[in-house]
Parts: sequence; structure tokens; C-alpha cells
Amino acid sequence: MKVAITGATGFVGTRLVQRLHKEGHQIIVLTRNTASARRHFPAQTFANVEIVAYTPTTSGAWQDVIAGCDGVVNLAGEPIAEARWTPEHKREILNSRQLGTEKIVEAIAKANPKPTVLVNASAIGYYGTSETTTFDENSPSGRDFLAQVCQAWEAEAQKVKQSGVRLVILRLGIVLGLGGALGKMITPFKLYAGGPIGSGRQWFSWIHIDDLVNLIVQALTNPQLEGVYNATAPHPVRMNDLSQTMGQVMNRPSWLPVPAFALEALLGDGAIVVLEGQQVLPKRALESGIKYQYQNLQQALQEILQSS
Repeated sequence: MKVAITGATGFVGTRLVQRLHKEGHQIIVLTRNTASARRHFPAQTFANVEIVAYTPTTSGAWQDVIAGCDGVVNLAGEPIAEARWTPEHKREILNSRQLGTEKIVEAIAKANPKPTVLVNASAIGYYGTSETTTFDENSPSGRDFLAQVCQAWEAEAQKVKQSGVRLVILRLGIVLGLGGALGKMITPFKLYAGGPIGSGRQWFSWIHIDDLVNLIVQALTNPQLEGVYNATAPHPVRMNDLSQTMGQVMNRPSWLPVPAFALEALLGDGAIVVLEGQQVLPKRALESGIKYQYQNLQQALQEILQSS
């Protein structure tokens, strides 16, 4: 295949490029920072990776590279839990997804020949937060800021169907690997200061990064996959369970909680990402016969942490 990828230098995107490269596919990396992309994917190692500069929220010549691609994977978006949610940062979170997806869909509409599939990221934040409700792909959307972002993000992606292109939307759970959210939690445990965040009762709907990459590859290659899929593992856990399991796997104590006020002081409204959660099940992925390499949390953490 020939696949164009946005967000390719991110946590998930890097692993996806590595997988597609290993399988011999051609990859176009659409990036705002070509120097960073070349460090991630040096030409001598990644001969089949082409790096193209783009401005995600602006039309331009970069859109021409979509023509002739078999698929497009749109992973780009401003990080959600990295900084306080000032009004400006909230606009960046929304625009990077809504306008970024609009310009990808515009590029696909112009392309001749067109790709056959767009795999577009979304997030389980679509459902809002709850300690009691279980969500699947048929559940209604929430009403908070992240739910509104996901609705706008997905609405732009849906427009690609007007070009006759198959659309797969993946609502990503918390991706586990050496990086991302887990990467930030590992250090306190190594220092014997690990523990649950906030109440510990909030749900943690997770997926191992390799299972997510596999799901993206399946979405690219299997014409039967279409519509919305929850990109989560079959067995979500509560935050207390996550902390206890990390402690067991790392042979460290897991009793020192991170108080909610400490995170709120750091991230403001953005603390909702880790202080509140949702129990999300991958109903459609399981019905489609998608196989998970890492179905339970202990198995996933053992694989990740033994290489840390």
C-alpha cells in the first residue's frame, strides 16, 4: 500500500510507521516539522518513507500528495492533557482536530485517483464521563468539552463519504506503551511513590499500543470494516486496579495517591482526562473478529514494563 499519515511522529504514529515500514508499504509522513520527522525516520533506515511539510489547518500544495494513496490515517491533534485548558488552548484542541480533518477531507475530495479509505482518530471522550455507565459504539455522546470536540472532529470526517471513500473512525482509549500517559506514571512507581490518581474509582479504558496499531492496519486493509469502533481493550479497569497492577508488575508499593487538587492545580480543567473516566467496551471490534494480543491489563503491563 501507499499510505499518508498525519501525526506520524507522535506516540501512536511512530509505532504505526514502524509497522507499515516493516511490512514494506510506502508511507507519506505529513508533518509540521520536517526536521523532527527526519530524526524519527532517518532516510538510511526508512527508505520507503517520504516526508512532506504541511500546515494542518490550511489548504495548500501538500494536499496534492494524497492523490494515488491507497489510504490516509489522520492522527493529528493538539495534546489534550499536557497543559491548562485556557480559552486559547481549548481553541487549539478543537481547531487542530476539526480544521485539520476538514483539510484532509478536502484533499481527498480533490485527489485523482482517490484513496479508498480514511482512518480517522477520535476519542472515548466522545461519551462524557461516568463511574456507573458502560458505553459501546451505540451510546449517545456526552455534553462536556471533550465530547463536543469529538463530535465536531467526527462530523468533519463523515464528509469524506461524499467522495465515495470508506471511513473508519477509531475512538481511542488511553494508549499503553513506553510513552503517553503510562510513561508519566512509571517514574513515580520507580521512585517508590506510585499510587492511584484522584479517587481511584474512575474507569480507565485502555488499549496496548500494538493492539491499536493492529486495529489501524486492519481498518486500512479490510474493506468490511466501516464506521465507528471503540479502540479499547475488552477489559477496562478502575484507577485503583491500574495502580495495584503496576505495583505488582514493577514490584513497588502502590499506596501513595496523587490528590485531585494537585492535578487540578497543574492542569485546571484538563485534569478531567485522568480524574474522571468512562467504561468503554470495543463491541464492534469484537463482533468484527478483531483479535487482541493484550486482553488483560497485567499481561499488557508486563510486556511494556519489562522493556522499560
